[in-house]
Amino acid sequence: MAYKAPVRDLTFVLNEVLEIDRYSNQPGFAEASSELVGQILEEGAKFAEEVIAPLNRTGDLEGCNWDDGKVTGPTGWKEAYQQMVEAGWPSLTCDPEYGGQGLPAIVGMAFGQFTAAASPAFSMYPGLTHGCYEGLHANGSDEQKAMYLPKLASGEWGGTMNLTEPQCGTDLGLIRTKAVPNPDGSYSITGQKIWISSGEHDFTDNIIHLVLARIEGAPAGIKGISLFVVPKFLVNEDGSIGERNGVQCAGLEHKMGIHGNATCVMSYEGATGWLVGTENKGMAAMFVMMNEARLGTGLQGLAIGTAAYQAAAEFAKDRLQGRSLTGPKNPEGPADPIIVHPDVRRMLLEARAIVEGGQAFILWTALQADLQRSDDEAVATKARDYMGLITPVLKAYLTDRGFHAASLAMQVHGGSGYTEHFPASQYLRDARITMIYEGANGIQALDLVGRKLPANGGRAIMTWFGEIDAFVAEHGGEGPNKAFVDGLADAKKKLQEATMWLMQNGMQNPDNAGAASTDYLHIFGLTALAYMWAQMAIAAQKAIDGGSDDPFYAHKIATGRYFVERMLPDAGAHLAKLKTGADVLMTLPAEAF
Repeated sequence: MAYKAPVRDLTFVLNEVLEIDRYSNQPGFAEASSELVGQILEEGAKFAEEVIAPLNRTGDLEGCNWDDGKVTGPTGWKEAYQQMVEAGWPSLTCDPEYGGQGLPAIVGMAFGQFTAAASPAFSMYPGLTHGCYEGLHANGSDEQKAMYLPKLASGEWGGTMNLTEPQCGTDLGLIRTKAVPNPDGSYSITGQKIWISSGEHDFTDNIIHLVLARIEGAPAGIKGISLFVVPKFLVNEDGSIGERNGVQCAGLEHKMGIHGNATCVMSYEGATGWLVGTENKGMAAMFVMMNEARLGTGLQGLAIGTAAYQAAAEFAKDRLQGRSLTGPKNPEGPADPIIVHPDVRRMLLEARAIVEGGQAFILWTALQADLQRSDDEAVATKARDYMGLITPVLKAYLTDRGFHAASLAMQVHGGSGYTEHFPASQYLRDARITMIYEGANGIQALDLVGRKLPANGGRAIMTWFGEIDAFVAEHGGEGPNKAFVDGLADAKKKLQEATMWLMQNGMQNPDNAGAASTDYLHIFGLTALAYMWAQMAIAAQKAIDGGSDDPFYAHKIATGRYFVERMLPDAGAHLAKLKTGADVLMTLPAEAF
């Protein structure tokens, strides 16, 4: 089946739920009228559907090819990437000072949902490049910005992030890559990095690597890590490409999915690099790119779920199998399409509720990213607090649920889905990595309860609770939206109860916090989606009350009802599990496993 970008779903959220025209006084929004954004998304949808999506299967079958350090991508991918650059898509949200179009992050995140669904592996090349751009934009010197940002913004040069080494992933304090100062102010970088997405390819003339390394004599652990910019080819003063640097791809990983993206082992042998930001403050600088990547990964996981749902819905309407329990719905045919069966409907509606709620959650979060730049300090502070609190939730919850949607889509396909004749298998394989990279979901849960909740005395979570309470107070009572508002209020109550339990029990025994972390994150994710669905239901009902007979709105409410009635009750189960604490997990001795 052909992927169809959900333009209507996203424009509904942008225009009727978030009402982005209200933010015309905020940085980046002055030129981003709803009309212009709509036109951008229509064109972006065409690009994703017509240029990127047809290459997804090719990338899965062919993968990338390594030959003596050189990596070539699947057939047609280089040409598609160059089309993307020529059309200006990578520069949508970049700073105009460096050739960008200066549009809000919310526009880039909307377009990103299209490209990631069309081909998650392909979308990683411009995605990693944009992360590199953001890292240098936030931390680079004026000279570094002038040298690298224009070509990164346009996508003419690629970008990567180099953190993981064979002996360490999450615990980056163990890295061994070393940086030796040179007389000219540069550093010689030596070491090996693994699992580097887009680390080497033939799409661009140069690739700019952001590399974590330890300067000789630096303190042990995280406190002694610095960040360096290490280009594949050195760049001359006039901006032209110079000689090859001492960095190369030593091999490619053979993976379960995302075959079209080059996952590289990178070898640094006295490569020339330059310090980014302050010595021994590399982790703080790299977190700009890491957080960008985590949001992008949440988007990617959800987008794969979107494409998988579309394929399953089409299959369910075409596949003839059995008869409806209430009598034939296709009496002239040999059987009814399987979409008549309640359990097939259950799977499709669950995937759809995840997808549509997740799409709104991504755009709501992207709006907070934009509001961080507000001239109103109160608005900016609230948005920054939300970004810190929400990022691990969005990354972990949406990738978990995106994989679940892909699994449901395979189940709808039945035995056909388990074969390679249909796209369900690739979606499931591609989705699985999103729960692992950019900080495994268990790590995101620990980050949420251990760092993000207590930050600034719990200010972010208390603001979040207050916002939901105000929303419930404004929209509560009797009416067509009662189930949505009441469901949100109940989920928030459970999240608040879980938060209090963590405060009381996590401090006494840190294992209690660790044991509760994943269930807590899932209660948070359910509450977030309940908030999104309540807002969407109210906007849809407003359109219906205003006289619209467009079935889109009734369908949106019906999907939301499934979420409220069949998915939101899971919050209670997560709360019950959370309160059991760590004893049941830690009693069994290690040798018994």
